[in-house]
Amino acid sequence: MSSSTRPTTKEVAAPPLAPDRLEVSTTRRAPSGRRLTSWATPWLFLLPYLVLFGTFVVAPIVYGFWISLHDYDYTLPGKPWVGLRNYTNLFDSDSITAGPFWDGMQATAIFTVFSVPLLLIVPLAVAIVMNQRFRGRNLFRAVYFAPYVLGVAVIGVLWRFLLDRNIGIVNHYMGVVGLPDDIPWLTSVPEAWVALVGVTVWWTLGFNAVIYLAGLQDIPAELYEAAKVDGANAWQRFRNVTLPGLRPVTSFVTMVTIIASVNMFGQSYLMTLGQPGTETRTVIYTITETGLRNFRMGDAAAMSYVLTLFLMVLSLAVFWLFREKKAA
Repeated sequence: MSSSTRPTTKEVAAPPLAPDRLEVSTTRRAPSGRRLTSWATPWLFLLPYLVLFGTFVVAPIVYGFWISLHDYDYTLPGKPWVGLRNYTNLFDSDSITAGPFWDGMQATAIFTVFSVPLLLIVPLAVAIVMNQRFRGRNLFRAVYFAPYVLGVAVIGVLWRFLLDRNIGIVNHYMGVVGLPDDIPWLTSVPEAWVALVGVTVWWTLGFNAVIYLAGLQDIPAELYEAAKVDGANAWQRFRNVTLPGLRPVTSFVTMVTIIASVNMFGQSYLMTLGQPGTETRTVIYTITETGLRNFRMGDAAAMSYVLTLFLMVLSLAVFWLFREKKAA
């Protein structure tokens, strides 16, 4: 072969890389600075929330527990340490805090027992109706949700005048249709409980109905069609398709409703003033009176943490009740 046809050094192709060398070349380690940035990125996005959560949730919890361990009167300079005395006083029948606290717990239990079932059943019925196709459906939804956008101050003052024994239009129109027109809705029991529960259900059922409606729309229509093919009637479809499909939603609605009912304060404070006597004075009402009016912040903080413990136990019971049952 002549020199003119020989490949030069530049024309010779480089040998292919071995597979192991190729793998090493494509899996180079990222610089340490980049790894640090990747690790810190999610925390940087969470930082604004963590700052707010720590400032407005964690810090008040810790500070409130510290207050509960002191004889804390914010109008006096000294806050002597008392340890668990504020807690033990709640279970001592001779203390001045045990009686009002447990009376408030009893009033709260009465309100919760009567309001929660209604706020589970009535909104579900409303949601089932709102899930149907008919003319004026959007107006129907707006009417039921509208009261929920009002504040508790508006609701309390409004119904205080509507249910007034002397000038309230509720008694007036009851007399027009031939019913008793002298009912003491706000100053006697059980009438006061009927008023408080009724107003609360009217005010808040729209929120629960919207949550139920979202859950109903997530249930596949094929399940209802299959149930119809199998010969299931409306009640059987509701029991075997709707209720199981709403299990997670019902758990959420139940828990939120219980917490809201236990924390009821505004309706009692504005409508009945805790009357007659202290019959409708809920535990939140009692805590507010103890801490802000009687200046016994330590006792009020201890009441709050005991109430929180009851709510935690109740929450666990609700989660257990709505748990997914495994087939045997």
